[in-house]
Formats: sequence, structure tokens, C-alpha cells
Amino acid sequence: MSFFEGGIARLATSVITKDAPAYVQFYVTARCNLACEQCNVIYANADQEECTTAQAFAIAENLAAIGTSVVLLTGGEPFVRKDIVEIAGAMMRNGIHPRLQTNGLATKARLQEMARIGAHDISISLDSVVPQIQDAINGGFDRSWDRAIRTIALVNEIFPEESFAALGCVLAPRNLDHIASVIRFATEIGWWVSLVPAHQTPVTEPRSFSTFDASLKFTPEQYPRVHAVLEEVKRLRDQGYNVYDSDEYLDDIYRFITGEPIQWRRRNDGVCDSPNLYFAIQPNGDMAVCCDYRMPRSIPTYDSRFPDWYRERRLREEATAIAARCSGCMYGSFPEISISTRFLVPMFRRAKLFLLGGTHRQLKRIDAEAMMDLARKIGRDAGLA
Repeated sequence: MSFFEGGIARLATSVITKDAPAYVQFYVTARCNLACEQCNVIYANADQEECTTAQAFAIAENLAAIGTSVVLLTGGEPFVRKDIVEIAGAMMRNGIHPRLQTNGLATKARLQEMARIGAHDISISLDSVVPQIQDAINGGFDRSWDRAIRTIALVNEIFPEESFAALGCVLAPRNLDHIASVIRFATEIGWWVSLVPAHQTPVTEPRSFSTFDASLKFTPEQYPRVHAVLEEVKRLRDQGYNVYDSDEYLDDIYRFITGEPIQWRRRNDGVCDSPNLYFAIQPNGDMAVCCDYRMPRSIPTYDSRFPDWYRERRLREEATAIAARCSGCMYGSFPEISISTRFLVPMFRRAKLFLLGGTHRQLKRIDAEAMMDLARKIGRDAGLA
């Protein structure tokens, strides 16, 4: 059985049984070269040492043993780890599809190494086609927008044309009117866009991807504009633009922003599907319910006993008890996994995208300078610069 066939078989098992992780987020590090205003991960996981390369290899073996299909290698900034290519390779050797996430730090040499081993699925953070706005969102780092665009251009140069590449775009007051332009830019270069609304939390309850900055919350006066933007996102997707998000998810973004109860968990008794369909791994290798909530005890996923622990009733009950107390996040990945396995239209759309590919899975060979010019032009045409 080929790597592709094995991955499809595992994913089908997860969808049918809902008792094997279709998707695991592995936070390989808390280190990062930026300080994005909507992110707290460098603080939330700063108390942990990183697992070793050997432990990461053992994690790959254990994840394969429990039927994992996809692993997101994220951080912090995962490319600060010198062994990130080796970790991705270990996932592939064990039949697991690695998805890479970066803010643009990945170098040409690292991307070439990833392409050589066959890792062709990548996400890069981009929230605006306007350099000054992106630099501000990234924590005031000058030319961080330039670096992200240059990395995107390198991906298009190095990866096979049929690779899957996506822009992770945070929806916040600062860039609300920039979302459509990011989608148009992504489609022009063969990338996709997935939205995540900014999450806010009090300083007494630190969470990895929730900011302490209350200015990132939308005010009631902004709600009509938020609704209009989300409806425009749907229209663009239906017109053929590369929007990854489902109606279920986009509608829940609006509910989340306006303080209404989210609905994507309604087909699982109002609880997310962790740990049955997904869970997270902390930088030290411990299993977590998700990026925000840790397990009540240390459960090292590199331990040879982890596959047995994962199947135990006790672990499931501990994770479910934590998930049941959560009001529900809108971080994108976990909600969309539940939506894709429990709602038919999103399921068919994802199957078409990843199994058939077609013209929507073709990276455009555009050099960095031309790509920057294209992004700026789209911004100017939208009246953003």
C-alpha cells in the first residue's frame, strides 16, 4: 500500500469510526522570532523543555500505532528547530502526512529539504496585503511582511505545483477590511485561505492562541461589518476563489465574535471531538486536549505505552471532561475536522480538494518581487493603501 493509499485508509477509518485521530497538532517548540498580537503561545508553553529528536521519532511511531492521518508541525515557529526536517521525515516514514506551519522563517535550504523528503503541505501566516499592517500585527517587526511573501514565493518555486498551501489569516478589527484582498491574492498565486477570529482571554487565564489585548475584540458597532465581510467570503468561495472554510465554520465565526453560542459541536452533544478525532502535543511531548487545555496529568506521547494509554477509558474520560467544560474555540483546525466528519457538504468539498486537486491545487511560479507587486496592487485596488 502506498503512502497516499495508507493515508486515505486511515482517514476513512477516522471518519467512519470517529475513534482514531484524523489530526494531531504537535507544538514542537514555544520559541518564536515574532510576537504576534493575537498569540500567547510563547508565554503559555514557556515552562516546558522541548522533546528531543529521538522522542519526536518515538512520537511518530506511537501516532501511527493509534491510526493518526495528519500531524500539524507547529509552534511557536517550528523552523527554529534544527531537526524539523528530520521530524517531518519521521512522520512520513510512519505513514503520517505532515502539515508544516510557519510565519515565514523557513529558509530556502529547509524548504528544499522538505520538498526532497516529500513534505508538500504548508501554511504561512498572512493577515494583510499591506506591509505596514502585517508588520504591526506581527508585533512591530519591520519587513516581516516582506519575509513572509519571500517565503511564499520560495514555496511556489520549490514545491510541486500540485502541493497544498494555505494562508492562515486572523480576523481582527485591524484587518477586517483586508480579508477579501488576502483571498484574492491567495487565489492568484495558487494558495488557499483559512480564517481564525482573534481570541481574547484575561491575564488570569493564559491560553496559547488567545491574546490579553482587549482591543482585538470587536465592538457591537462593528458586528454588521463583520457579518458583511463573512458573507463576502462565502460569495468569493462560491465564485471559485480559494477559501478553505465551510459555511458552518464561517457562521460560527460570527456567533463567536458576537458572543452567541457556537454550533459546530452540536452533532456531538455540544462537546468537541478531542481526543477521539484530534488532540494536541505540547513541546515537551505530553498529550494535551488541545492548544489551550492540558491533561490533568503528564501523558508523554513518546512513551512506548502511549498507544495503550490512548485507548484506555480513563484517558478518554479525563479529556472529555475538560472538553465538556470548554465553551468552544474557533481556532480553525479542530472545528473544521469535526465539521468535515459530521456534515456532508463540507466532507464532499474537502474530499474533492484533497483527492482530485485540479486547477485549484496549482502553485503559480511567481518570483518574490512580482508577488509583492501583485499583493500591493490588490491592496491599492481595494483602497487599502
